[in-house]
Amino acid sequence: GQKVNYIVLDDATDTTTAVKNTRKLISENKVDVVIGSTTTPNSLAMIDVAAEGETPMIAMAASSRIVEPMDDKRKWVFKTPQNDAQMSTAIVEHMTNNNVKTVAYIGFSDAYGEGWWNEFSKIAEARKLKLVGNERFNRTDTSVTGQVLKILAAKPDAVLIGGAGTPAALPQKTLKEKGYKGVIYQTHGVANADFLRVCGKDCEGTFLPAGPVLVAAQLPNDNPAKKPATEYVAKYEAAHGKGSVSTFGAHAWDAAQLLNAAVPVALKKAPPGSKEFRAALRDALEGVKNLPVAHGVVNMGPQDHIGFDQRARVMVQIENGAWKLIK
Repeated sequence: GQKVNYIVLDDATDTTTAVKNTRKLISENKVDVVIGSTTTPNSLAMIDVAAEGETPMIAMAASSRIVEPMDDKRKWVFKTPQNDAQMSTAIVEHMTNNNVKTVAYIGFSDAYGEGWWNEFSKIAEARKLKLVGNERFNRTDTSVTGQVLKILAAKPDAVLIGGAGTPAALPQKTLKEKGYKGVIYQTHGVANADFLRVCGKDCEGTFLPAGPVLVAAQLPNDNPAKKPATEYVAKYEAAHGKGSVSTFGAHAWDAAQLLNAAVPVALKKAPPGSKEFRAALRDALEGVKNLPVAHGVVNMGPQDHIGFDQRARVMVQIENGAWKLIK
């Protein structure tokens, strides 16, 4: 029965702007909740401001460091994308099941690339995979030839590219151009149509973990995410056209589902616009249980501000320029 007022600010993927926007939303607009940002560096930069303003924040970025380790600041922060660790586990399982013994890594030289290296290398070493390369590149780079030549010299069975969006296509295209014949893995950061378009035929056969929404129609009927994921895809494509859907929009959709579940609980404690309501909303978000969303099933808790289990990930392969669920 409450009217919701959305205020949309663009941080242009700039951490300083993200902090400035968050401060403005909390101090001037007196918002009850902040949804964002969509990138890891920006989300990490916003935590201090959200905590200082005692305002719940729901991030749409992947790094586990946004919500872990839990402390007085992070208790105000939740997030909807799967943790790097969950997705790294899926990749390592697929590698070990398919006889991969040696792996090289090339990732962004920022918090995203570093977070992925930390999680992936830890799990890979525990599963006895040999890491033979660790290279970095900037999102804005136009060449990664030097890094790729070092990787090729190490002769890895597989390469994991720790990038997001269309910039993650550059190392893949370079690897193919230089004749790499091994298996290539990407992260869930590339799960959108733009990446497929830019990478083209160079991405055929690539493996990546993703939220179930990416292959909603291919999910078995007993998958709890199938219904919410299919609903999201239908509504999004009705508005933006067939094939326009990506996992990223669904992170925002899931943030709204969390609020749909939490706001009615918080309203019983205090009126919107008050400090008490924001605290009650934080508590209610932390109390969300068994909520099916487009990316899985959410069970939050005091130490778990993402709430996903293994149902929040599937492995997919790029086949004929499309995503194919690996059964």
